[in-house]
Amino acid sequence: MIWESFKRGFQAYLRLEKSLSANSIEAYLHDLDKFTKFLEETGSNKMPPGITLEELQEFLKWLNKSQVNARSQMRNISGIRAFYKYLLLENMIDSDPTELLESPRLGRKLPDVLSVNDIERLIAAIDLSKPEGERNKAIIESMYSCGLRVSELTDLKISNIYFNDGFVRVTGKGDKERLIPIGKRALDQIRVYMHEIRSHASIKKGHEDFVFLNRRGSKLSRVMIFTILKDLAAIAGIHKKLSPHTLRHSFATHLVEGGADLRAVQEMLGHESITTTEIYTHLSREYLRDAILSHHPIYGKDWGK
Repeated sequence: MIWESFKRGFQAYLRLEKSLSANSIEAYLHDLDKFTKFLEETGSNKMPPGITLEELQEFLKWLNKSQVNARSQMRNISGIRAFYKYLLLENMIDSDPTELLESPRLGRKLPDVLSVNDIERLIAAIDLSKPEGERNKAIIESMYSCGLRVSELTDLKISNIYFNDGFVRVTGKGDKERLIPIGKRALDQIRVYMHEIRSHASIKKGHEDFVFLNRRGSKLSRVMIFTILKDLAAIAGIHKKLSPHTLRHSFATHLVEGGADLRAVQEMLGHESITTTEIYTHLSREYLRDAILSHHPIYGKDWGK
Protein backbone atom coordinates (compact mmCIF):
# COMPACT_ATOMS: atom_id res chain seq x y z
CA MET A 1 0.00 0.00 0.00
CA ILE A 2 1.08 3.61 -0.57
CA TRP A 3 1.54 4.13 3.19
CA GLU A 4 4.35 1.57 3.57
CA SER A 5 7.25 3.97 2.91
CA PHE A 6 5.80 6.40 5.46
CA LYS A 7 5.48 3.59 8.00
CA ARG A 8 9.10 2.57 7.50
CA GLY A 9 10.25 6.14 8.12
CA PHE A 10 8.02 6.37 11.20
CA GLN A 11 9.43 3.08 12.49
CA ALA A 12 13.00 4.34 12.11
CA TYR A 13 12.06 7.59 13.89
CA LEU A 14 10.58 5.69 16.84
CA ARG A 15 13.61 3.42 17.09
CA LEU A 16 16.44 5.87 16.52
CA GLU A 17 15.15 9.22 17.75
CA LYS A 18 12.61 8.19 20.40
CA SER A 19 14.58 5.09 21.50
CA LEU A 20 11.38 3.12 22.05
CA SER A 21 11.33 -0.58 22.78
CA ALA A 22 10.40 -3.10 20.10
CA ASN A 23 7.04 -3.70 21.80
CA SER A 24 6.19 0.01 21.87
CA ILE A 25 7.13 0.42 18.21
CA GLU A 26 4.96 -2.54 17.29
CA ALA A 27 2.03 -1.00 19.17
CA TYR A 28 2.38 2.31 17.27
CA LEU A 29 2.56 0.52 13.93
CA HIS A 30 -0.48 -1.55 14.86
CA ASP A 31 -2.40 1.70 15.45
CA LEU A 32 -1.48 2.85 11.96
CA ASP A 33 -2.48 -0.52 10.51
CA LYS A 34 -5.95 -0.02 11.97
CA PHE A 35 -6.25 3.31 10.21
CA THR A 36 -5.01 2.00 6.86
CA LYS A 37 -7.47 -0.89 7.14
CA PHE A 38 -10.24 1.69 7.58
CA LEU A 39 -9.03 3.55 4.48
CA GLU A 40 -9.01 0.33 2.45
CA GLU A 41 -12.52 -0.58 3.55
CA THR A 42 -13.83 2.88 2.68
CA GLY A 43 -12.08 2.90 -0.71
CA SER A 44 -9.77 5.81 0.06
CA ASN A 45 -6.39 5.97 -1.69
CA LYS A 46 -5.17 9.16 -0.03
CA MET A 47 -1.57 9.50 1.07
CA PRO A 48 -0.91 10.56 4.70
CA PRO A 49 -0.45 14.29 3.92
CA GLY A 50 -3.91 14.37 2.35
CA ILE A 51 -5.84 13.04 5.34
CA THR A 52 -8.28 15.51 6.90
CA LEU A 53 -9.81 15.94 10.34
CA GLU A 54 -13.16 14.80 8.95
CA GLU A 55 -11.66 11.49 7.81
CA LEU A 56 -10.13 10.93 11.22
CA GLN A 57 -13.53 11.57 12.79
CA GLU A 58 -15.03 9.00 10.42
CA PHE A 59 -12.31 6.60 11.55
CA LEU A 60 -13.50 6.99 15.16
CA LYS A 61 -17.07 6.23 14.05
CA TRP A 62 -15.74 3.14 12.23
CA LEU A 63 -14.00 1.99 15.41
CA ASN A 64 -17.25 2.44 17.32
CA LYS A 65 -19.15 0.34 14.79
CA SER A 66 -16.44 -2.29 15.10
CA GLN A 67 -17.17 -2.35 18.86
CA VAL A 68 -13.67 -1.20 19.79
CA ASN A 69 -13.82 0.06 23.39
CA ALA A 70 -12.98 3.64 24.35
CA ARG A 71 -9.61 2.75 25.86
CA SER A 72 -8.48 0.97 22.70
CA GLN A 73 -9.75 3.88 20.61
CA MET A 74 -7.59 6.24 22.67
CA ARG A 75 -4.62 3.95 22.06
CA ASN A 76 -5.27 4.06 18.28
CA ILE A 77 -5.61 7.83 18.26
CA SER A 78 -2.42 8.19 20.30
CA GLY A 79 -0.51 6.21 17.68
CA ILE A 80 -1.90 8.25 14.81
CA ARG A 81 -1.08 11.50 16.63
CA ALA A 82 2.51 10.34 17.08
CA PHE A 83 2.67 9.49 13.36
CA TYR A 84 1.50 12.96 12.31
CA LYS A 85 3.86 14.60 14.78
CA TYR A 86 6.66 12.72 12.99
CA LEU A 87 5.41 13.91 9.58
CA LEU A 88 5.32 17.49 10.88
CA LEU A 89 8.87 17.24 12.25
CA GLU A 90 10.07 15.90 8.90
CA ASN A 91 8.29 18.74 7.03
CA MET A 92 6.15 16.24 5.11
CA ILE A 93 2.98 18.11 6.11
CA ASP A 94 2.18 21.76 6.80
CA SER A 95 -0.50 21.19 9.42
CA ASP A 96 -1.48 18.37 11.77
CA PRO A 97 -5.02 17.00 11.12
CA THR A 98 -5.06 15.30 14.56
CA GLU A 99 -4.68 18.63 16.39
CA LEU A 100 -8.43 19.19 16.78
CA LEU A 101 -9.39 15.53 16.97
CA GLU A 102 -11.28 14.81 20.21
CA SER A 103 -10.45 11.54 21.90
CA PRO A 104 -13.29 9.36 23.23
CA ARG A 105 -14.18 10.04 26.82
CA LEU A 106 -13.12 7.41 29.32
CA GLY A 107 -15.25 6.60 32.31
CA ARG A 108 -13.11 6.67 35.41
CA LYS A 109 -12.76 3.24 36.96
CA LEU A 110 -12.61 3.51 40.71
CA PRO A 111 -9.67 1.53 42.06
CA ASP A 112 -9.89 -1.10 44.79
CA VAL A 113 -8.97 0.31 48.17
CA LEU A 114 -7.94 -1.53 51.31
CA SER A 115 -9.41 -0.52 54.64
CA VAL A 116 -7.10 0.28 57.54
CA ASN A 117 -8.09 -3.11 58.97
CA ASP A 118 -7.10 -4.77 55.66
CA ILE A 119 -3.66 -3.12 55.87
CA GLU A 120 -3.18 -4.40 59.41
CA ARG A 121 -4.27 -7.90 58.37
CA LEU A 122 -1.80 -7.80 55.50
CA ILE A 123 1.02 -6.87 57.86
CA ALA A 124 -0.08 -9.46 60.42
CA ALA A 125 0.13 -12.15 57.72
CA ILE A 126 3.91 -11.66 57.40
CA ASP A 127 5.99 -14.48 58.86
CA LEU A 128 8.66 -12.63 60.85
CA SER A 129 10.47 -15.88 61.65
CA LYS A 130 11.81 -15.87 58.09
CA PRO A 131 14.64 -13.51 57.06
CA GLU A 132 12.52 -11.90 54.36
CA GLY A 133 9.73 -11.25 56.88
CA GLU A 134 11.25 -8.08 58.35
CA ARG A 135 12.02 -6.86 54.82
CA ASN A 136 8.47 -7.51 53.61
CA LYS A 137 7.04 -5.72 56.62
CA ALA A 138 9.27 -2.72 55.91
CA ILE A 139 8.07 -2.78 52.28
CA ILE A 140 4.36 -2.71 53.21
CA GLU A 141 4.89 -0.06 55.89
CA SER A 142 6.87 2.15 53.48
CA MET A 143 4.41 1.87 50.61
CA TYR A 144 1.41 2.63 52.77
CA SER A 145 3.18 5.38 54.72
CA CYS A 146 4.35 7.25 51.61
CA GLY A 147 2.05 6.20 48.75
CA LEU A 148 5.02 5.09 46.66
CA ARG A 149 4.81 3.77 43.13
CA VAL A 150 6.32 0.30 42.83
CA SER A 151 9.32 1.62 40.85
CA GLU A 152 9.89 4.31 43.50
CA LEU A 153 9.99 1.60 46.14
CA THR A 154 12.39 -0.71 44.30
CA ASP A 155 14.67 2.26 43.48
CA LEU A 156 14.59 3.67 47.02
CA LYS A 157 18.11 4.32 48.31
CA ILE A 158 19.51 4.42 51.82
CA SER A 159 21.16 7.77 51.05
CA ASN A 160 17.71 9.19 50.27
CA ILE A 161 16.14 8.30 53.61
CA TYR A 162 16.40 11.15 56.11
CA PHE A 163 15.76 9.31 59.35
CA ASN A 164 16.17 12.34 61.62
CA ASP A 165 13.86 14.54 59.56
CA GLY A 166 11.24 11.90 58.70
CA PHE A 167 11.42 12.26 54.91
CA VAL A 168 12.35 10.12 51.90
CA ARG A 169 13.52 11.43 48.54
CA VAL A 170 12.17 9.54 45.53
CA THR A 171 12.49 9.90 41.77
CA GLY A 172 9.10 9.63 40.08
CA LYS A 173 7.79 9.89 36.54
CA GLY A 174 9.79 12.13 34.24
CA ASP A 175 12.81 11.77 36.56
CA LYS A 176 11.26 14.35 38.89
CA GLU A 177 12.40 14.20 42.49
CA ARG A 178 10.16 14.90 45.45
CA LEU A 179 10.39 14.71 49.23
CA ILE A 180 7.70 12.68 51.00
CA PRO A 181 7.05 12.52 54.75
CA ILE A 182 7.41 9.00 56.14
CA GLY A 183 5.91 7.83 59.41
CA LYS A 184 7.93 6.80 62.45
CA ARG A 185 6.46 3.30 62.36
CA ALA A 186 7.71 2.76 58.79
CA LEU A 187 11.12 4.25 59.60
CA ASP A 188 11.48 2.04 62.68
CA GLN A 189 10.69 -1.03 60.59
CA ILE A 190 13.24 -0.03 57.94
CA ARG A 191 15.82 0.30 60.73
CA VAL A 192 14.96 -3.19 62.03
CA TYR A 193 15.31 -4.68 58.55
CA MET A 194 18.60 -2.88 57.85
CA HIS A 195 20.24 -3.68 61.20
CA GLU A 196 19.00 -7.23 61.73
CA ILE A 197 18.73 -8.64 58.19
CA ARG A 198 20.28 -6.47 55.51
CA SER A 199 23.53 -5.87 57.40
CA HIS A 200 24.29 -9.62 57.19
CA ALA A 201 23.63 -9.92 53.44
CA SER A 202 26.25 -10.36 50.74
CA ILE A 203 25.42 -7.37 48.55
CA LYS A 204 26.06 -7.36 44.83
CA LYS A 205 28.38 -4.65 43.55
CA GLY A 206 26.44 -1.57 42.46
CA HIS A 207 23.47 -2.41 44.69
CA GLU A 208 24.96 -1.25 48.00
CA ASP A 209 22.72 1.83 48.30
CA PHE A 210 19.38 0.19 47.45
CA VAL A 211 17.25 -0.37 50.54
CA PHE A 212 15.34 -3.52 49.61
CA LEU A 213 17.37 -6.50 48.40
CA ASN A 214 16.62 -10.08 47.38
CA ARG A 215 18.44 -13.16 48.64
CA ARG A 216 21.15 -12.68 46.03
CA GLY A 217 21.95 -9.18 47.27
CA SER A 218 20.39 -7.37 44.31
CA LYS A 219 17.63 -4.77 44.42
CA LEU A 220 14.14 -6.21 44.28
CA SER A 221 12.27 -6.35 40.99
CA ARG A 222 8.80 -4.93 40.41
CA VAL A 223 7.50 -8.46 39.79
CA MET A 224 8.75 -9.57 43.21
CA ILE A 225 6.75 -6.81 44.93
CA PHE A 226 3.58 -8.00 43.15
CA THR A 227 4.33 -11.57 44.24
CA ILE A 228 4.91 -10.59 47.87
CA LEU A 229 1.58 -8.75 48.02
CA LYS A 230 -0.33 -11.52 46.26
CA ASP A 231 0.99 -14.15 48.66
CA LEU A 232 0.25 -12.03 51.74
CA ALA A 233 -3.28 -11.27 50.53
CA ALA A 234 -3.97 -15.01 50.17
CA ILE A 235 -2.72 -15.68 53.71
CA ALA A 236 -4.70 -12.72 55.12
CA GLY A 237 -7.88 -13.78 53.30
CA ILE A 238 -8.14 -10.51 51.40
CA HIS A 239 -10.01 -11.18 48.18
CA LYS A 240 -9.79 -7.75 46.57
CA LYS A 241 -7.62 -7.33 43.48
CA LEU A 242 -4.34 -6.37 45.09
CA SER A 243 -1.26 -4.73 43.58
CA PRO A 244 1.36 -2.23 44.76
CA HIS A 245 -0.86 0.50 43.34
CA THR A 246 -3.67 -0.63 45.66
CA LEU A 247 -1.57 0.51 48.61
CA ARG A 248 -0.98 3.83 46.85
CA HIS A 249 -4.74 4.21 46.26
CA SER A 250 -5.39 3.34 49.90
CA PHE A 251 -2.78 5.82 51.16
CA ALA A 252 -4.34 8.68 49.18
CA THR A 253 -7.95 7.76 49.92
CA HIS A 254 -7.36 7.46 53.66
CA LEU A 255 -5.58 10.82 53.70
CA VAL A 256 -8.46 12.57 51.91
CA GLU A 257 -11.07 10.90 54.09
CA GLY A 258 -9.07 12.02 57.10
CA GLY A 259 -9.31 15.63 55.93
CA ALA A 260 -5.99 16.12 54.10
CA ASP A 261 -5.85 18.92 51.54
CA LEU A 262 -6.07 17.59 47.98
CA ARG A 263 -3.13 19.76 46.88
CA ALA A 264 -0.96 18.26 49.60
CA VAL A 265 -1.95 14.76 48.48
CA GLN A 266 -1.13 15.74 44.90
CA GLU A 267 2.37 16.81 45.97
CA MET A 268 2.97 13.60 47.90
CA LEU A 269 1.80 11.43 45.01
CA GLY A 270 3.83 13.40 42.47
CA HIS A 271 0.92 14.11 40.15
CA GLU A 272 1.35 16.77 37.46
CA SER A 273 -2.34 17.64 37.49
CA ILE A 274 -4.84 17.89 40.33
CA THR A 275 -7.39 16.11 38.10
CA THR A 276 -5.28 12.95 38.32
CA THR A 277 -5.39 13.12 42.11
CA GLU A 278 -9.17 13.49 42.11
CA ILE A 279 -9.68 9.83 41.27
CA TYR A 280 -8.55 9.09 44.83
CA THR A 281 -11.42 11.09 46.26
CA HIS A 282 -14.06 8.41 45.70
CA LEU A 283 -15.18 8.93 49.26
CA SER A 284 -17.61 6.65 51.03
CA ARG A 285 -21.24 7.68 51.26
CA GLU A 286 -21.00 7.74 55.02
CA TYR A 287 -18.03 10.11 54.85
CA LEU A 288 -19.96 12.47 52.53
CA ARG A 289 -23.04 12.28 54.73
CA ASP A 290 -20.99 13.03 57.85
CA ALA A 291 -19.34 15.96 56.08
CA ILE A 292 -22.75 17.47 55.32
CA LEU A 293 -24.04 16.81 58.84
CA SER A 294 -20.96 18.43 60.33
CA HIS A 295 -20.45 21.42 58.07
CA HIS A 296 -23.58 22.51 56.18
CA PRO A 297 -24.83 25.66 57.95
CA ILE A 298 -28.53 25.22 57.13
CA TYR A 299 -29.37 21.78 55.76
CA GLY A 300 -26.95 19.68 57.78
CA LYS A 301 -29.28 19.31 60.76
CA ASP A 302 -32.16 18.25 58.48
CA TRP A 303 -30.17 15.70 56.46
CA GLY A 304 -31.61 12.21 56.59
CA LYS A 305 -34.91 13.23 58.16
